[in-house]
Amino acid sequence: MRGTFAPGSPDFAYLPFEVPAGTAELKVTYTYDKPPVPPGTPGNALDIGLFDPRGTEVGGRGFRGWSGGARSEFFVRADAATPGYLPGPLTPGTWHIALGPYTVAPQGLAYEVSVTLTEGAAGATPEPVYPPGRARGRGRDWYRGDCHLHSWHSDGRRTPAEIAALARAAGLDFVNSSDHNTNASHPHWADAAGDDLLVLLGEEVTTRNGHVLALGTDPGTFVDWRYRARDGRWAHFARAIRRAGGLVVPAHPHGDCVGCSWRFGFAEADAVEVWNGMWTPDDELALAGWDARLVAAARGERAWLPALGNSDAHRDPDVVGLPQTVVLADGLTREAIQEGLRAGRSYVAESRHVSLDFSVTAEGGERAGIGERLAVAPDTPVTVRLQVSGAPRCAVRFLTDQGLVFTGQPLPVSGTGAVEWRTSPARAAYVRAEVRHETALGPVPGAMAAFTNPVFLGPVSGGWPGAAR
Repeated sequence: MRGTFAPGSPDFAYLPFEVPAGTAELKVTYTYDKPPVPPGTPGNALDIGLFDPRGTEVGGRGFRGWSGGARSEFFVRADAATPGYLPGPLTPGTWHIALGPYTVAPQGLAYEVSVTLTEGAAGATPEPVYPPGRARGRGRDWYRGDCHLHSWHSDGRRTPAEIAALARAAGLDFVNSSDHNTNASHPHWADAAGDDLLVLLGEEVTTRNGHVLALGTDPGTFVDWRYRARDGRWAHFARAIRRAGGLVVPAHPHGDCVGCSWRFGFAEADAVEVWNGMWTPDDELALAGWDARLVAAARGERAWLPALGNSDAHRDPDVVGLPQTVVLADGLTREAIQEGLRAGRSYVAESRHVSLDFSVTAEGGERAGIGERLAVAPDTPVTVRLQVSGAPRCAVRFLTDQGLVFTGQPLPVSGTGAVEWRTSPARAAYVRAEVRHETALGPVPGAMAAFTNPVFLGPVSGGWPGAAR
């Protein structure tokens, strides 16, 4: 099957082909041209996937797999499939190759797709076995996790087992599977989980108008990605993620790759990924945008969104657990971790070595921690305190709805220290903390070591501006 996409072509095209009865294996290969383009002009990039006779309608009933641009060939059988694709019956009827012209050069994109059908007896489709929703844990405690990871079931280069080994080495207690636009990896995480590592299942829903993590959905949940903000379909799929037990977390909202920045708004979000991988200028933008939304929440105009940090690790040298979200949860279970993330009882750290204890205490002894509200009168003196370990030569900053209000001296080479600052609810609607490396203290954005979700101050008026859901 041959064709050409012109610049400005629709996001997806579907190539029909017939699968007769008695087919044991379906194999697909494809190629496309990559002509030279002027500097700064996107070249050709073509994604590919597969749908069975149940159809190509948005919603995914016929979905059988997606590899994006990560592979030039794949196979599907009843008993096995290429990573990213779902094994199962090769039902006779009309199947479709799904093509997604991600970027098209000015010269156009010419492609050729070949489908090879092999006759024979079908094997038995394996019954999926999923990781448990509970690990041993330590009761109510702070747990470390990385909720944005890619395996070889999408465009990563690591197996689930390799990712799990790196997660354990990074001191993580939980991870979330988030391969692009496929749930094919879900059964392959069972052997990677254990009493010491909780594996949540999800997907990175990679639309043309931004990416979003479906975090901790029910095993086997698939979330479609074939829509733009102007289509008006996003709210439907966000609700579907929550019905499947997951959290809705826009990823790298200011990412600078094509289609990476978030265009759907935050009305349907449960949290937002503010730190993605190594600290870069787009993380600085995400942090500033998140802080602006905190100001609106403090005025009672909207619910506040907790911030997360994840590695988005794909392959070497990407570091699993850089950064990691540290969440206070009642146990190491799917539900407890999600509840802590949803409530914002968390902070983000660059590694297992960085630990924070952040609180606000009133004169009368009332105390609130990360993600909580200290409900006292506006003129009540309060003490903000941050205890840090594992951050040598880093400086502590406190920020409120008035902006940056305090910068401490660099911590000693031991990386351990405590910083206090006095304020009142009349002068600070919320307080959050940042711990930055020395290179990040000047006018040029540099490396972040850790930051906290806020503590809100003052009496509740018009309802507690809590997390979105």
